[in-house]
Amino acid sequence: MKRSFWLTLFAALGFVACSQPAKTKTPVKPATDPNTLLWRISGNGLSKPSYLFGTMHMICANDIELSDSLRSAIRNSDKVYLELDMDDMFQMLGAMTKMSMRDDTTLADLLSLEEYKKVKDHFAEKGGLIPFSMLERYKPMLIGSMIIEQSANCENMIIMENLVMTAAKEYDKEVSGLETMDYQLGIFDSIPYKLQAQQLLKMVQGTAGGEDDQEMKLLTEAYRNQQLDKMDELTKKEEGIQQFTELLLYNRNANWAKKLQALMAKNSLVVAVGAGHLPGEKGVINLLRKAGYKVEPVKNEMIKRKVKEI
Repeated sequence: MKRSFWLTLFAALGFVACSQPAKTKTPVKPATDPNTLLWRISGNGLSKPSYLFGTMHMICANDIELSDSLRSAIRNSDKVYLELDMDDMFQMLGAMTKMSMRDDTTLADLLSLEEYKKVKDHFAEKGGLIPFSMLERYKPMLIGSMIIEQSANCENMIIMENLVMTAAKEYDKEVSGLETMDYQLGIFDSIPYKLQAQQLLKMVQGTAGGEDDQEMKLLTEAYRNQQLDKMDELTKKEEGIQQFTELLLYNRNANWAKKLQALMAKNSLVVAVGAGHLPGEKGVINLLRKAGYKVEPVKNEMIKRKVKEI
């Protein structure tokens, strides 16, 4: 089953305990292996380095944790930036009203009777907290994200940004967002609802047919192995998403790179965004390098093991 349309969202979009900071600083070691999700940004007049970390918005919690290197970077930073300020409940609640399609459009308007029944039957079988009568008004991309969560072979899914945010609170760091949820939900309105609905149907048909979810497994494995180039390859090979790569990735990368230049001049940051934004010619890493910064890989061991104090 081809799910690259949805895998790109997981790699690109952010929408789907406390202690005192230590006084001593643990040095963040450079990586000898370029496969990493953590990158150090220095030079170009910065008085202190900042760090860039690639997240996967939903992943099984069984074998993933924040690395000592990332925790050290957060502890020694001035601020933490995510794609969204996930702690802003007012923004989150306000965005609920923008999950629906415009002009009272529903899935029934976008699919044939037979296609609509397949989607409806899928949710009747799987169940869920949101009744289908409400769900069918949601932008199909959001519905597809729910299916991926339902079909995950893991009972304990986590959002990597939540782990970063928890660590930021432990070290009493302010958390901000590079974008608003209104902006991200607006991106969904720029991709034709009909195309979204057809991609949703393909996903439902694949799930019903019991096809192997190989692409999701490959993406997760690439993330665990911190292979950004592999993730980049997996999330951009589906025809259904290629025409929207500029919208979902590249335009936002350029906006962030420009915004980060101003932010890093004032504070040392840890910036955690979807890993799909990091690699490639138009990725954030290369854009910052082209702007004159030194961006280096940092050793980032995040496979779960016995937690130790650092």
